Amino acid sequence: MKKKSAFKEWLKAIFFAIITILIFRVFFFEAFTIPSASMEKSLLTGDYIIVSKLSYGPRLPNTLLSFPFAHQHLPFTDNKKSFVDWIKVPYYRMFGPPAIKHDDVVVFNYPMEDDYPVDQKTYYVKRCVGLAGDTLELKAGKVYINKKYTDVPDKLQFDYRVISDIDTIFSDSLKSIGITEGGRLRSKSEYYFNLTNENAEKLKHFQYIKSVDPLVEKQGSYNDLMFPDSENFLWNQDFFGPIYIPKAGDSIKLTKDYLPLYQRIISVYEKNDLKMSNDSIFINNVYCTYYKFKMNYFFMMGDNRHNSTDSRYWGFVPEDHIVGKAVLVVLSLERNKDKTNLRSGRWFKRIK
Repeated sequence: MKKKSAFKEWLKAIFFAIITILIFRVFFFEAFTIPSASMEKSLLTGDYIIVSKLSYGPRLPNTLLSFPFAHQHLPFTDNKKSFVDWIKVPYYRMFGPPAIKHDDVVVFNYPMEDDYPVDQKTYYVKRCVGLAGDTLELKAGKVYINKKYTDVPDKLQFDYRVISDIDTIFSDSLKSIGITEGGRLRSKSEYYFNLTNENAEKLKHFQYIKSVDPLVEKQGSYNDLMFPDSENFLWNQDFFGPIYIPKAGDSIKLTKDYLPLYQRIISVYEKNDLKMSNDSIFINNVYCTYYKFKMNYFFMMGDNRHNSTDSRYWGFVPEDHIVGKAVLVVLSLERNKDKTNLRSGRWFKRIK
């Protein structure tokens, strides 16, 4: 009897430990790994970060029944869901809408995965450059909010064309000043490198470097990968907008030409039946000339401006997709083919 009692006590202890950890992850803090270079040099691939759910108000899970500590799929499977979607909870966030500020580094659910409930969509981390109610525009890769330049240049990276007097720029020389991404262009002496402003200036002082110039797309050239994928908006990754970022309670005038900017919000995120007939717009079978937004939306971009798939490509992030604020790097690992290096200088570093 004593053995059975001890076994039951262990089961109870394990059960309550799991429940406590789950509650902590849902309502307080959670750990994430940076999988890509889209936020370099602010966040590096291999950084392990802590995300504060309290910063923007904890969000109740949409899927109440799911396998603990698994996201989207069950462990050791490729396609078996780790959740059941026949029980769903409507969006609710404690303390009201998320109080995001300009320049916050935000973790959110990727909005374009329509096959998953919101809380089961893939996690992304980007910097919030535009808030609800802002009008955003990119000029030569630089962000302007309400016609004011708002970027922090020290945090950004862009692709540069580098012309050299020699055929080979040694990798050790590049690593010594923190350059890790790039390659050769058309000729032997022509390269591209992903550089911060600081690194671009350092590279200019190499004796064999002739020029270092940013690779910027031309204004008015159309990139069909850009949101909203409409020839009414001749935008690219460097020249984008102006575009109004919707705010809850605000109304916009609906026209055939401008509908592509907001049709996904109306039909997918805010779950209306949207139709067009003879250039007239009908929402839930009612003819409409204006639409009033139900939620706040945000515009997210990576600091690595030429190596980031972000709101320029897929549009706005709804407030119900916001997970939390990235606040701390607790561990950082650099994985190479042969070995893994510890970036001890980044441990317990605040994220700005």
